[in-house]
Amino acid sequence: MHILCTDYMRYRAALRGFDLAVIERIVRYSTERYLDHVTGSHVAVGPQGKIQLMIAYEAEENVITPITAHVTTRAQIKARLNSGRFTYE
Repeated sequence: MHILCTDYMRYRAALRGFDLAVIERIVRYSTERYLDHVTGSHVAVGPQGKIQLMIAYEAEENVITPITAHVTTRAQIKARLNSGRFTYE
């Protein structure tokens, strides 16, 4: 599986102080995955140090393209699951 990091993703990661290697690790190996029914994106969640990152990505055959990354909390994820915005993949 190939991870394709766009210039926009590199820009957002640098702006927010996220490590691209951590983003790639989360997208590639995270077992915590959701489908966002509002945006249509896939979402992977994983740690970067003491924070949780939520990474929206697109998946096609053997290519995964991270779109953006945000800090998240368990409460935010739970609220999105309860509202139906997120479902487990």
